[in-house]
This record gives sequence, structure tokens and C-alpha cells, in this order.
Amino acid sequence: MESAWRATAGQISALPGNLLQDLLLDADDPRLLVVVTEWTDEAALRGYEDGPVAARFADAVRPLCETPATDSYRVMRDPDGGGSSIFVDVEVTVPASRLAEFHRGYAQVRARMAGVPGYLREDLLREPGSDLHHIFAEWRSEAEFFSWIANPAHAQEEAGPIAPFLLDFRRRLFHRVAHSDSRRAPSTGKEIDVHTTTDVLIVGAGPTGLTAAVELARRGIECRVVEKHATPPGQADKAIGVHCRTMEIWESQGIVREAMDAGIWLTGNLVFVNGAEVHRMSWELPELPYAHLGLPQYETERILTERLATLGVRPHRGAELIAFTEDDDGVLATLATTAGEETVRAKYLIGCDGAHSKVRELLGLTFSGGLGRFPQLFMLCDVDVDWDMPEGHLLRFLHETDGRMDGMLVCVPLRGESRYRIATLAPPRFFAQTGGQDAPPGFSEELAEPTLADLQVALDQLAPPGTRASNLRWSSVFRISHGIVDRYGDGRVFVAGDAAHLHPPAGGQGMNTGIQDAWNLAWKMALAVQGIAAPGLLDSYETERRPEGEEIVGRAVRMAFTDELDRDDLKRQFLQEMSMLLSYSDSPLVGESLSAPDALRDGPGPGDRAPDVGGLSRRGVGHPLRLRDLTRGTRHTLLLYADGSADEGTVTAVGKLCADVRRQTSGQVDIYLLLSPDARVPSLLDPPVVRDTGGGFRAVYGVDGTALYLVRPDGHVGFRSQPIDADALGKHLQLVFGGAR
Repeated sequence: MESAWRATAGQISALPGNLLQDLLLDADDPRLLVVVTEWTDEAALRGYEDGPVAARFADAVRPLCETPATDSYRVMRDPDGGGSSIFVDVEVTVPASRLAEFHRGYAQVRARMAGVPGYLREDLLREPGSDLHHIFAEWRSEAEFFSWIANPAHAQEEAGPIAPFLLDFRRRLFHRVAHSDSRRAPSTGKEIDVHTTTDVLIVGAGPTGLTAAVELARRGIECRVVEKHATPPGQADKAIGVHCRTMEIWESQGIVREAMDAGIWLTGNLVFVNGAEVHRMSWELPELPYAHLGLPQYETERILTERLATLGVRPHRGAELIAFTEDDDGVLATLATTAGEETVRAKYLIGCDGAHSKVRELLGLTFSGGLGRFPQLFMLCDVDVDWDMPEGHLLRFLHETDGRMDGMLVCVPLRGESRYRIATLAPPRFFAQTGGQDAPPGFSEELAEPTLADLQVALDQLAPPGTRASNLRWSSVFRISHGIVDRYGDGRVFVAGDAAHLHPPAGGQGMNTGIQDAWNLAWKMALAVQGIAAPGLLDSYETERRPEGEEIVGRAVRMAFTDELDRDDLKRQFLQEMSMLLSYSDSPLVGESLSAPDALRDGPGPGDRAPDVGGLSRRGVGHPLRLRDLTRGTRHTLLLYADGSADEGTVTAVGKLCADVRRQTSGQVDIYLLLSPDARVPSLLDPPVVRDTGGGFRAVYGVDGTALYLVRPDGHVGFRSQPIDADALGKHLQLVFGGAR
């Protein structure tokens, strides 16, 4: 069939009036092919139908085909109006279990739509291997389409039979445009060349890219995630440790329970040097909201992908970025897909495409000071280990000669009885295979896999006597690279995660740092897409995250071959590794207004993580509240505080302050009035009143009299004042919401 078509297509293209000829394969039925031709007018079409080319093609394919159905040949004509029609693509998710129900309803919808003024035709399409369906319709004009959807009764009148499937859908509109490829021969300009448009294009469907997509989608920002790998990873050859701060982020995203159910708690660590225990620490600290979780990266990606799907977004796999260009209004990216090249127009692009980032390459970013690489090769194994070691503990066995480390074994517990991820130096033969040359950064697929015997040699040298490994599930060889790019973005294109920084796995920083990059960038980009961000807001992404990246890379390099970095304050070091001490205090995007030097001295400073407190109460709620119940969400949160000593007029003025803030920020700030137990409740309709019944907020935030804290969507303090300073708050909000009206 394909051979017959190739012979005919060239002949058709040479006929007078031919604009388009193509052979399409049905995505669901590999036996069904569709020939599409387009002609300038009726005369040209009839000339083809009655001519020798069509006859020869029919004779060639007749022995290859089943008897054609009566509707196998259709002629579709442009409507009157000079080609002003529009195309509407409605994307809906139809679970396999409800497919029959959907098709029954859709048949009714299609019959009803025939009588709608301006409606021309439509087709129902499905993306291969997924539950995503597209209703692709053509309307005579944009005005008639919008007139139809403007009537709230239309959903019941025409779309009612499939209304349950339209609770979560995406709609896009397209116009016919002239093709931009100047190499094409001149034509009448009627070819259809539709570019996909989106608000944000995210390259890479790892934890960083998925986090950015979730945060944008939660805020109603349209995003498209593309990933060059056709299938998700199936083994745990990457990150495994999930830090406490990441768990807080996942709580806000609504996936922390799924993560805990799939992982195990890492409860402490032990360090041995030359066989002697030199350090033991419990990681189960009561002040932490969550402990340290062990979760393979493929599980992390699964959980984030499922969360993203609930927001109507699914990664497009098998799509690789090959080029992009920028202008003042956005980015035009070219993707290589299994169906050929595709162009995507986006307002912004985020490169989350890992150590071999194409976005980083195309943007011309370089590693400050060059990309560093450790000379050693390491091997990684997933095995069962028979030994007498405490459960849930990360174990490090080091060997030193004359004060220099010449052997190391790092063992991280995995879900399953006696199962561990083990990293150690690779046998010398692997280094010989590379010829002593640097391997690419990250994990290598070019070298043979280490064997169980290779691992046992390392265990015999470093682990307690009698330790035995078994059940090798997989293994790999890798080289550690480290560095940070000179800048985190350029214009409308940004990089995050391993695309921006590479570092040793000491402390398990890689994935967690990338997630926090996306957590910081996404809320700012959402405001920019909505047109209400201050001009410099996106610049603060690099200002805040690059210093953190530099510090983490440097610390991880220093820790890579030592037993501990700071023995004098191990608890603080652990909290630092968990990102619980992360602060953006040097950011120009944070500030304060204090009446006295000691004001709010005991509370979190500008840029610090806003700590959670309990013991809050709200009228009508029969259980205690946490501060996180108020600040969790996608907007800023303004916490106004007053105790019994507060001036009544100041408290009463809170209502006007709320109105001013909402107006200045286009409603992007949630506001609460926190009152101490002895404060009188004012007669206010706005904001809602919450009691600091247990005094936890007063103690942790160091407030008295009146004060305010503005908590950013990423959970960091953006601004604070004591007493309440409405003017200073307004000036600070201008730094964030400069575009709000």
C-alpha cells in the first residue's frame, strides 16, 4: 500500500490545482488508512477524480484492500465566507472502564450539534496508548463559536450526554495560517499548519520538571511537558533520599501520603572508619514535621505524574527538544517526535532536562570554573545484604591510610527485607576500559555492569566480617561530576535541577535541590504569565536559587570523601542537609519594617522558612488548626496579629488594609487576623479571625502588640513588620505584583 501511494503521490502533486496529498494511518486500527487530498476548487477535484491518476491508484490498491464501505469516500468543502473558519480541539480524559458510556453519549452529542448555527463538522480522535480523547471540530466563524459557548444552557442542550467527562478538559482554538517554510512552492495559502501553543513549555519529565508542571497547573497555567525518553524509568538508579523540606512541599501538593505509603523512613546514620564506629546519629528529631524518607526516584516520578494527571496534564514522551528561538513575546521550540518535527509556541521555557541538558547547551550556559569530575569510577548496586545492622540507617564505611580516604562503601536501605542501594569504588578494570579518560557526567551505559562478585570484594574489604550480598537486581558504573552554570536563565528561558547544577550524591541533594528550584520558580512564572508580576520578579529566581546551588555543590564536594564535615554541631548539619535552615535573607525580594531593633527578634526573619505552629482555633471548626492550614495553597498569605494590648483603632483599620491589599495584588493574597486569647474580637467582615489559643504563634514568631507576616507561596517569609505598617507592606507588594491592577 505504501509503495503504491509513493508512486501516486508525486503524480497527484503535479496535477493542476492540487494543494495537499497525504496518507494517514489510523492510530487505533493499523489496517485502516486514509488518503487526504486538497484542491483549489471543484473543477480541480473533478479533474483528478475523472482522470488517469486516480484510476491507476484505484487499480493498484484494489487487490490490497477489503471491500470499501459506503462512507469510505468523503468530500468536505470550505464554507462560504472566504476561509474564516476556526478549528476547536477539546481534550478530555476517558477512562477505559467508561469508554462505552462515553461513546454512547458522544453519538447523541454529535447528532444534536448538527443543528447548531455555525457548526460544520467534527471528528473524535484518541492519542495512541492513552486515555486522552480529542473532539476536533470546525466552525464557520469564531463569532458563532463564542456565541454558542456564551449560552450557559448549551452544555445541557447539546453536550449534556458527555457532561460528566467535561469536568476536567482543555480547549484550544486554531486558525488556518499560511505555512512559514519559505522553501515550499507558492500556493493559494490554504494549507493548514497548526502550531501547538502553551503558556510554559517544560523540557524534562523528571522530579524537577514534574514539580514545575504541578505548580503551574495548580495555578491554572497551561503547560506542556516533553520528555525525550519514550517510557518512564523502571529501576532505582538515581535519587533515593527525600528531605524533610521536600516532604513539606509534597504536603502542599497533596502527595505526601502517597510518598509515605511507597517509601521507608531513614531513621539515622552510622559511620565507620577502618572498621571502628566513629559516629551514630538518630534522624528522628521531634521538632521536624517529617522525617527523612527513602523513596526511589522512579516512584517519585510516578507519584508526581499521577498528581499532574489530576490537573489535566500528561507528559508527552518521545519528544526531544532540538532547537528554540526567543523574541520579546515568547519562545518558539522545535521538537523531534516519532511523527516528525513539531513546533511549540510558549511564553516561557523551563529546561529540566538533566545533566546532559539540551536547553543549557542551546542557551550557551557554561559551568562557572568548568565542570569538575572526580577521577574515581564508582559502581552502584541493588542487593540484599545479610548482616547485623540497625534497620533504617544509612551506613558509611570508610578506609583511610595516612589520613587519606582510599576506600568507601555507602549503603542506603530500600523498601524490602534486608534490601540496600550500595555505592562503592568500581574495580580497576572499569577504569582501564575508559582508558583513564573522563566519562560523561551522570550514569554511564557504555560500560559492562558490575557483578555480585565485584560487590562482594568491596564488602569483604570494608563491611563487618561475614557480610554477604545476594540477589543482585541491577548494577551500573558512574563517575561523579560537579559544577554550577554561570546563570540560571536568559530572557524567557530558564534552567533548573541538574540542568543548572551537578554535585556528588553526598547528602542526597540533587533531586531535592531541583524540586526546590521548581518550587521557587513556578509561582513567580505563574504571576508573569497572568501579567501581574513586577518586572524583576523572575530575575529573583536566579538571585535566590543560584547562591543556594553554589553552597550545596561546594558542601557536597567537601563531604564526598570525609567521615563528617562538622562534628561539633551534627544536628545543625543534618537540618541544613534537610533544607530546613534554607533562607533567602539576602534576596532583594524580602524585607521588613521594625519600630525597634529588638522587634520580632525571636521570629523568622525575611527570607526564612515560615515555621508551622499548632494550637490555632477558628469559630465553627471543632478541631485545632495548624498554621500550615492557613498558608498552604497557591497564593501569598498575610498574617495580621493583635493581642490584648493592641489599640482598638489599629485593629479596626485592618478591614481597609485588606481591601487595599486585595486590590493591589489582584486578589492573590489570602489574609487572616490572628488574635491572642485575651484580645477582643472586632466587628469585621474581612479578614477571617483565627485565635492563637495555644500561644504557639506568639512564641514562635516573636510577636506582641500588633504585627504582620507575609508568607510567600513557597513557604518563606516575604515581609514582616511590627507594628502593622500598611505603607511599607504596600511598597513591598509592588516588588512582587508590579503588574497587578
